[in-house]
Amino acid sequence: MAAIRSLPLLAAALAATFTLTAPAMAADAYPSKPIRMIVAYPTGGISDAVARALGEKLSLQMGTSVVVENKAGAGGSIGIDAVAKAAPDGYTLGFASTSPLTLNPHVGRVNYDPQHDLAPVMSVMYSPVLVVATPAFAGKTFQDVIGQARAKPGSVRWATSGLGTVGHVMLEQVKAKSKADVTLIPYKGAGQQMNDALGGQFEVMSTNASPMLTQHMQAGRLRAIAVGAPKRLEALPNVPTFDELGYPKANLTSTFGIFAPGKTPAAIVNKLNAELNKALAEPEVRDRLLRGGEVPTGGTAAQFATAIRAESAENARIVKEAGIRAD
Repeated sequence: MAAIRSLPLLAAALAATFTLTAPAMAADAYPSKPIRMIVAYPTGGISDAVARALGEKLSLQMGTSVVVENKAGAGGSIGIDAVAKAAPDGYTLGFASTSPLTLNPHVGRVNYDPQHDLAPVMSVMYSPVLVVATPAFAGKTFQDVIGQARAKPGSVRWATSGLGTVGHVMLEQVKAKSKADVTLIPYKGAGQQMNDALGGQFEVMSTNASPMLTQHMQAGRLRAIAVGAPKRLEALPNVPTFDELGYPKANLTSTFGIFAPGKTPAAIVNKLNAELNKALAEPEVRDRLLRGGEVPTGGTAAQFATAIRAESAENARIVKEAGIRAD
């Protein structure tokens, strides 16, 4: 009789043991099929190049293929939405900046909950945001931009890759501090913005570092006059940061990383994080980032999640104060 009465206790113990070990077992068996990596931006850009480089390394390290798929649009929100709605099994990942989680929800409507529908896996890089003068601007420095805008209100046109982007937030912070009358020219993406910059269709633009931008600056067609970055860039030692210029709130960068669906098991997230850190440390991957003007980061999933929460809170404050809306 005693043995019969103990059966429920034995069953409960076995169930508890299975519950505790199941996630670890799932991580041990992972991956057993190809992994899809959604890049939230078009092909050909630095994000696409870095995602493909990481995918190649993950394929070798994890013994399965990593298929890169581009889903661009809405400042990265379309690609991130696809990740948020995927099965949380580790077989769908996303590569995007943090803006779809920390900025886009504050300036417009998104179809996902950035706090619950996505799991940060690893910070990959930060991309400095450069303010670049075009052939239409006769001045030499960022101070000249402010001087002209004050002397001739509306005469300085500042282009961004879109409403509610990091470059737009940067401009609003500059305007708030300087009280200068600068005209916003929002584009729908960076491609046409770059073409019009070369044609002198506006005086300055804010844009992320990229190999194409570097080529145009080296050829003298465009000139960097300020940068959002923790310190001056090694490749542009004469270009001051916004901190140095007296605009600390405009000293913004774009952070990019890997995301998974929100309910992906922690064991799988941690396994991916370890493999991604290993891939990011490979010399050819780091060199590809550095050549494009990006700065490799890495770190734990928990560190990335903490940074995202802090960035979201700060962006919410900035957007509210500046009255920024994308729709």
